[in-house]
Amino acid sequence: MDEDLYDEFGNYIGPDINDSSDEDKRQDGERSDEEEDGKQDDWMRDIKDLKNQANLSENGSQMQDEQEDRDEQYFKQGYQIVLHEDKRYYPEAEKIYGKGVETLVMDEDAQPLTQPIIEPPRDKSFYLYEKDIPETTYSLEYMSGLSTKPQLIRNVCIAGHLHHGKTLLCDILLQQTHHMKNWNLNREYKWTDTRKDEVDRKMSIKGVPMTLILNDSREKSYLFNFMDTPGHPNFSDEVTAANRICDGMLLVVDVIEGVTLFTERLIKEALRSQMDIVVVINKMDRLVLELRLPLNDAYHKIKHTLDEINFIVQTFQLKLNKQSTQGRFQSSQKQISPVNNNVLFASTLFGCIFSLKSFSQKYQEMYQKESNQYQRHSQKIQNSELDPSKFTKFLWGDIFYNEESRKFQRKSEGLPRSFVHFILEPFYKLVSHTLSNEKAELMPILKKLGIFLNKKDYLLDIKPLLKLVLTKFFGQVDCLVDSMVEHLKNSQEGTALKVQNFYRNSNDDGDIVQRISKCDPKEKLLINIVKLYYNESQGNFHCLGRIISGTIKRGMELKILGEQYTLEDEEDMVHKNAGKIWIMQAGGRYKIDLDMMTCGNWVLIEGIDQSITKTATIADPDFDGIDIFKPLDFQSESVVKVALEPLNPSELPKMLEGLRKISKTYPLAKTHVEESGEHIVIGTGELYMDSIFHDLRKQYAEIEIKVSEPFTSFCETVIDTSSVQCISETPNKKNILKMSAEPLDKGLSQYIEAGLFELIPDLLVNEFQWDELNAQSIWAFGPHRKGTNILMDYTISSETDKQRLGQVRDFIVQGFQWATKEGPLCEEPIKNSKFKILDGRFANEPIYRGGAQVIPTTRRACYSSFLLASPRVMEPIFVAEVTCPHDCIEAIYNVLLRRRAHVVHEEPKPGSPLYVLKIEIPGIESFGFETDLRTHTVGQAFVLSQFSHWAVVPGDPLDKTIQLRPLEPSPVPSLAREFMVKTRRRKGLLEDVSIAKFFDSAMMIEQAKNDPQLQAYF
Repeated sequence: MDEDLYDEFGNYIGPDINDSSDEDKRQDGERSDEEEDGKQDDWMRDIKDLKNQANLSENGSQMQDEQEDRDEQYFKQGYQIVLHEDKRYYPEAEKIYGKGVETLVMDEDAQPLTQPIIEPPRDKSFYLYEKDIPETTYSLEYMSGLSTKPQLIRNVCIAGHLHHGKTLLCDILLQQTHHMKNWNLNREYKWTDTRKDEVDRKMSIKGVPMTLILNDSREKSYLFNFMDTPGHPNFSDEVTAANRICDGMLLVVDVIEGVTLFTERLIKEALRSQMDIVVVINKMDRLVLELRLPLNDAYHKIKHTLDEINFIVQTFQLKLNKQSTQGRFQSSQKQISPVNNNVLFASTLFGCIFSLKSFSQKYQEMYQKESNQYQRHSQKIQNSELDPSKFTKFLWGDIFYNEESRKFQRKSEGLPRSFVHFILEPFYKLVSHTLSNEKAELMPILKKLGIFLNKKDYLLDIKPLLKLVLTKFFGQVDCLVDSMVEHLKNSQEGTALKVQNFYRNSNDDGDIVQRISKCDPKEKLLINIVKLYYNESQGNFHCLGRIISGTIKRGMELKILGEQYTLEDEEDMVHKNAGKIWIMQAGGRYKIDLDMMTCGNWVLIEGIDQSITKTATIADPDFDGIDIFKPLDFQSESVVKVALEPLNPSELPKMLEGLRKISKTYPLAKTHVEESGEHIVIGTGELYMDSIFHDLRKQYAEIEIKVSEPFTSFCETVIDTSSVQCISETPNKKNILKMSAEPLDKGLSQYIEAGLFELIPDLLVNEFQWDELNAQSIWAFGPHRKGTNILMDYTISSETDKQRLGQVRDFIVQGFQWATKEGPLCEEPIKNSKFKILDGRFANEPIYRGGAQVIPTTRRACYSSFLLASPRVMEPIFVAEVTCPHDCIEAIYNVLLRRRAHVVHEEPKPGSPLYVLKIEIPGIESFGFETDLRTHTVGQAFVLSQFSHWAVVPGDPLDKTIQLRPLEPSPVPSLAREFMVKTRRRKGLLEDVSIAKFFDSAMMIEQAKNDPQLQAYF
């Protein structure tokens, strides 16, 4: 043991550092020298081996020389001395990436943290397109030939409540008209959901057209133009646009949820448009799989749903017939009943649809097979009760079947109903046997029903197996085609109704109305454009419309008439050449290019969208005297407002261009700029606005935007008669106008909004007890033709020069409409008010009583009379339908108390454990209501809301004694004041309204100040 390695305590300290380092250096040096010598010996040995191998061949000498040169050069490069500054540890960028590449070394990031250094590729595609176009069961030439026969064309709107199965019904139609490759039974394709956000949200947002050829039970072909519409109430404008070009409605109703508020609105809108309805009772599988209802209870559940529909149809028909003039609103809708073949039953999730008639035909086929095997049954087969058309009549209602005697009877006597015995029981058994039995037991059962499956089919999961069994048993959709052909108008009949109801000059006695009502392809061209579809590849829009008359060809010149066009003012008219024309297939996943299309069909036109805002009328350039089709008449209103601005101010032009595109593609969307410079978007609800901003950010503008908290529109009205007769004088002091204001008669506004102007004089006399003189004195409605404000001439001929008053009538009407468009409280529209002209004195010379003098004077007179008639603020009221279990009702009431909402109606949903609450809630309180409700009910409540009506806000908006405290909720009596003040602030106006500035007479100001009720207004 070496004692130098340890200290005096025996601890190991190791050898001396200097000695070890020297030794290491010496050893390293010797090792490196040995390695270098070894390397040299290896190289020399390799060279000798190569020489020996090269000498074996005749040409080896040349190879040997080349190899020696390479080895010598490599040896020199490996051992030559290179200075430190000349060393290259990495290859240059040009050697790797090629010439023109520059390498930059940055000390700090020049990009924000939110922006990646190398951005990943982003897919800007917003729509879903079918790259591999599936082959159809018919040829394009056959479709083109069928499109020239309007009698064989049906234009159908597929409508219904949210998640009632409309899109899956379209999948069934597409599957039977296309040869789909590798159709997956487990997958829900939803071909008509063509937007990526529709797939993500699992709901339809836009109406999507598709054109198909379907055969009826007699193998006769018909051309169907379908429009799959959204089921959310916020997107009811898409249904309105679809109804304009459709002649019938296929109403899809969930058998469990039944008739909802939105379903009721759809029925009324169809009847108002004189469209016939065919009902599809969908999700029949839920009766078996979810509710597990007994057979009799299931029958009563279905019957209750149909009774609800019939009640709505009958009551609304009576209302329309009462309002009709010259049979204009007479409806041809038959009673909704399975016996009438306008009710079908379906399970779109499992791919089946049937009717009583189609089920009767299956019984006939079954008995026919038995008769072929057993001749003794031949006489029974010939019995009239087994004839499908007659047998169907006994399969609905209080008709019972005696299995022992094989007869139908009206008395129960403990017997099952015929619908239960022949329809529901077989359906229940088919579903239950498929779900519960094993292959060995299921195979003979299906064999008796004529269903033959492959062996591998029995290995499928429950859902695809049931779908396959039901699809094979019920077969094609010819029963649906039979019903639509029988009950829905063909395109030729529908065109005449469209002209009668929606052509603006339909009462004209000229020959134009008769010519365009014939649906003649040889007539002049006329098209009603109702929707615009965005083309993301070119950044423009394709225009969808219905050809009323004539034939459109690619590239032909067109005359485009906008919504503001009139025969007297042709400013809103341009001439354009049509680009390509198409029809949509597979739910909009692909288009078929056409050279021409005739009347009665739908067509998609390219290249004419620049001058179209929402709707338009397209005519032949030499079609003189033609008027336009009326703009869409929506049953809902846009009342939800949001202010927005770009995150980057320099991107304002992009945002404005995006807003113009939003206004085109969303029928009920409105955009405008306030006087404060704030950009406002108005829509129907929260989901509607969310969809708008999604499109604006991702598609139309592709920028980031900032949005404000949502708020609602308001209206202004009066609840009393003007306390002072208001006199207004023109600026030149030569004209005087005296007016007063008072509230409109309750109930009169609904007739005005319905456009029944011809009936109003008679209604005023008969129902509202007006005298005939006053009923004939109505000058105008404001702020537009269907506005609920009336301007009346209450002057007396002995005191007022009627002739002179008539000469300035147009100016007075313009001033009245200007005043009612922007009221004095917060520049919101005025509603339900009546303005009376009491006296008017005007200058003799026309130059002194022109529009520049009379129009603003009339506006000032309306304002002053309005402010002295107890003005009030009106707010929109939403009606919400909440579906929930019974134990959630108490929690819902607690939520409603904090939002000024109340329950209008509460009832259990028949045949289910759910309750339905009909709620009225102010629009300003509805934001976040759905989230709040689901939070308090742990997700068990489902709510949808839609605009219902306008209501007066509690409180006086002109009461200056009310103190508004920031960050504190105002009490109910102070809400009107708060809404008015905050609206005026947002618009950049003064907080208070000064009545004095609208009075021209000092005596009137003094008189108003002395009035105790008006002192607080000054």
